[in-house]
Amino acid sequence: MSGMNQRYDVVVIGGGAAGLSGALALARARRSVLVIDGGRPRNAPAAHVHNYLGREGTPPSELLAVGRAEAADYGAEIVRGEVVSAKRLPDGGFRVVRADGGAVEARRLLVTTGIVDELPPVEGLAERWGRDVLHCPYCHGWEVRDAPVGILALSPMAVHQALLWRQWSDDVVLFRHEQPDFGDEEYEQLAARGIAVVEGRVAALETTADRLTGVRLAGGTVIPREAVVVQPRFTARSTVLEGLGLVPTEMTLGDHVIGTYISADPAGATDVPGVWVAGNVANLMEQVVGAASAGLKAASMINMDLVTDDTRRAVDARRTPFSADAERKVTERVLGDRRHGLQETAR
Repeated sequence: MSGMNQRYDVVVIGGGAAGLSGALALARARRSVLVIDGGRPRNAPAAHVHNYLGREGTPPSELLAVGRAEAADYGAEIVRGEVVSAKRLPDGGFRVVRADGGAVEARRLLVTTGIVDELPPVEGLAERWGRDVLHCPYCHGWEVRDAPVGILALSPMAVHQALLWRQWSDDVVLFRHEQPDFGDEEYEQLAARGIAVVEGRVAALETTADRLTGVRLAGGTVIPREAVVVQPRFTARSTVLEGLGLVPTEMTLGDHVIGTYISADPAGATDVPGVWVAGNVANLMEQVVGAASAGLKAASMINMDLVTDDTRRAVDARRTPFSADAERKVTERVLGDRRHGLQETAR
């Protein structure tokens, strides 16, 4: 980012799995690529990445470091910074502005800014997030297998969560907290699977030696637990996209909003021409390997879009008539070459 007017084929906003995967594919396609990363990966609190074939158990920071190095090896530029706005230019490209005032231009944008996990205001919950306060059994279930697990009911999905986590432990307790009472069929399902329901509001989490040991109710009772499952609200990091006219869509479960995302087609193309999205900002349930796949898919479509644009420009240039002066100069040069060739032949 050496100058205010530097222009890239693609600027990638967000340097997680989706953004780096897209940058790698685009750089290998010989596109000029700049990745601007805010340095706040969603999975930073987690110790390891799971369900990523060939990278199972890799620390998130290590996976990103390897990804940055691979993309850079093919020529992608990667810088740390916060993008505060993106504006469409008259030629169809974009001007991207960082918080420090730096700005660049791009023919296309790939936005992979992810989501924010909004947690309920229970004492001690946020501090344990990603460690022993969890939300995804496929990401963390194996690590707490056979441990005492508590499900904090925050949405109509609470019973479903409890039944799902029962796959990893036979000691699952569902804290009804502030949710409405469950139905008879749900209570029967819970009882059949040996899942106890605890009434009363959850006040705080108890820890010992930096480990979760229990859930404290408002009345003071502590239920021993080694892991607690919550359903956060997933909110898209969409400020830059909203500035381009893309409004987040709510994802609901019944009357309950579980999060927001940016709507796009299966390849990540949004309603704004030239803007693609990938990863959690477009799919709230995407895991790391899925986000990487989405970044690759978006990158291939962006490159094809640029190929189409490059071809259109080349055809337009070929069809543009020469000026009379330019045509005269070309004719004189051709005739001169012919005369020179005849003279050489005569010799």
